[in-house]
Amino acid sequence: MFQTLLDALLNDNKLDEKLGLTGKQKRLVQNTWAIVRKDEVSVGVALVLAFFKQYPESKKEFKSFKDVPLDELPKNKRFQAHCINIVATLGKVIEQMHDPELMEATLINFTEKHKARGQTPEQFENLKQVILEAFPSLFGKHYTSDVQEAWKKTLDLIFSRICQVYTD
Repeated sequence: MFQTLLDALLNDNKLDEKLGLTGKQKRLVQNTWAIVRKDEVSVGVALVLAFFKQYPESKKEFKSFKDVPLDELPKNKRFQAHCINIVATLGKVIEQMHDPELMEATLINFTEKHKARGQTPEQFENLKQVILEAFPSLFGKHYTSDVQEAWKKTLDLIFSRICQVYTD
């Protein structure tokens, strides 16, 4: 039993060179993400609504709901579906942290689709900021300084890979 605890502790502190995250940081991100997964629709809707409120010009890019008033969006099924896709994609990337090459390939595929539709690196950076601002209320008491640091590193990694697709 002592050896199991020792191994867990060592893995917690071991740095994953490819991700720049410790085992503990990866675990914190995955554990807090489980909170989001309990209600992907509500979380996705809240994130995208916050994004549209901060960056109203972005809403115009979504032809299926660009003309729907903000206060009606939460009940719009096309909007909900898009919000779920965002949460699911981020969730998929987080689940793939054990395989950094797969994680990167997922991000490349995702980014290439959005690049072809005209989305910009700035829009992704804006979304990252909205997500970071939402986490304290999403995670509540689970949002410790360690969780905050782990998520900041994770989102910096994800969004740097996204921006890299635009420069390659």
